Amino acid sequence: MVPAFGGAEVAGAVRAVGARPVFADIDPRSFCLDPEAVEAVVTQRTAAIAPVHLFGHPADMVCLSELAQRRGLRIVDLDASPPVVSVDAVRRRQYASYLDVRLRGVGIPTVALGVEHAYTDYVVRVPGNGRPDRDAFKHALRARGVACYVPVKAPVHRTAEFRADVRLPESERAADETLALPLEASMTKRELHRVVSACNGLGGLLMEPAC
Repeated sequence: MVPAFGGAEVAGAVRAVGARPVFADIDPRSFCLDPEAVEAVVTQRTAAIAPVHLFGHPADMVCLSELAQRRGLRIVDLDASPPVVSVDAVRRRQYASYLDVRLRGVGIPTVALGVEHAYTDYVVRVPGNGRPDRDAFKHALRARGVACYVPVKAPVHRTAEFRADVRLPESERAADETLALPLEASMTKRELHRVVSACNGLGGLLMEPAC
């Protein structure tokens, strides 16, 4: 079992060892595997669960491990190393908090209770009409000097390499709405303010045909 959003590399590794990746939907708040979605598609042929800790937010390993134990499955965690606490990591969290309280018109990252987000990427949702609004917002921010980018261009089950005839609405919605804003430990307050000013000035909603 592999997450459909952000799980392309893991899916490739699964296939490389002769197994078949099966895609499950994500929790829309963490962007990581949703344990309930995984359980809904587990079969007798399922061998393992391969979570992905995305954008610095860990997957729900407590619930996934409980599910694996109950269904006799393995957990294959390719990113199981403990997080490193550094000055840069602390600064990223501080800067993320700065953005959290100032951004308007976009959906800021959410953090599960008891979890420490590393903010390796600061990923927001651009509300509105899905991909057309998100892509228009991205182009407008770049025109204002904000180096944003789309973190996951397509869910894995919609790519040519792993195409699967399944409907995973949260993964598909996340691919259409998410945008990563710049967040580096080396940024200055002036640069952070520029990000806030540009986002808030656009209001979060734009309409433009998707490129």
